[in-house]
Amino acid sequence: MGLKFSFVSIADALNRLSFTAAGLRRDTIAVDSSTTIRCWFPPSFSKPPLLLLHGFGTSATWQWRPQIAALATHFDLIVPDLIFFGGSTTLSPERSEKFQAEAMVALLGKLGISGEVVGVVGTSYGGFVAYHVAKMLGEAWVGKVVIASSDLGKTEEDDLAMTQRAGGVHTVEDILLPSSAAGLRLVLRLAFHRPPSFLPNFVLRDALRKLFNDNLAEKKELLRGITLGNKDLFQLTPLPQDILIIWGEHDRFFPLNKAYEVKKKLGENAKLEVMKNTGHVPQLEDPNQFNKLLLSFLLAEDEK
Repeated sequence: MGLKFSFVSIADALNRLSFTAAGLRRDTIAVDSSTTIRCWFPPSFSKPPLLLLHGFGTSATWQWRPQIAALATHFDLIVPDLIFFGGSTTLSPERSEKFQAEAMVALLGKLGISGEVVGVVGTSYGGFVAYHVAKMLGEAWVGKVVIASSDLGKTEEDDLAMTQRAGGVHTVEDILLPSSAAGLRLVLRLAFHRPPSFLPNFVLRDALRKLFNDNLAEKKELLRGITLGNKDLFQLTPLPQDILIIWGEHDRFFPLNKAYEVKKKLGENAKLEVMKNTGHVPQLEDPNQFNKLLLSFLLAEDEK
């Protein structure tokens, strides 16, 4: 017999309900002749726009739900699924995080946000993309940048260290693209400082089917296409915008020492906030504190 009752489907519906309750609607937008982006955004724009970029793994509704209500009070939220997540896709062979950023910039244009000050928030892989968006648009367009749990200075040695922390895993792909309940349980153990204490295997298998099994070949290509750490393709340099770096104290994907390295490389406009008792997804483990840090930074008067 197939699984009739799905906790994952119910949770997915509740996630989407939180977006619609905040006044957002979902649509699929062709940003060019080969790329379409599934995105949540308001029916009209009257507040400062804020772009939220999710990390690797699940789609945007699963990674930003605890932030939506708090942020929508102050901002017009633009919450896309990155390419090959959710309903976003491309016919282009490009797979770099810079290509993702180019699609996000094109999305802003399609939404009619042209020449306005945009805030950008990215977590993990989404932080890679957020950095490129900020770099492309510059200070005149992007007002403030938030990089959460995102090692912009990562190298092949860091990837190797991650697999060693995972224990018995050969590649980063094996970690981030789980194919079994045990693999997904490992992801949760690495991502959360306090992972869920009891998740039956049937729930994990349901999550794999509904949340992780789409576009697997393309997602592998995305991981291989990351340019960070390739000195010929990427150089991490300071940004002109004000930057907030948020990091979980017990991050097992990107250890805390990497946060201080990123802060140093991003320059004098960057400040770091370390969230205690959280891991790689502080926005989910302690959303109240995460939201407080976000709003305090984003709503503060420009000190320049």
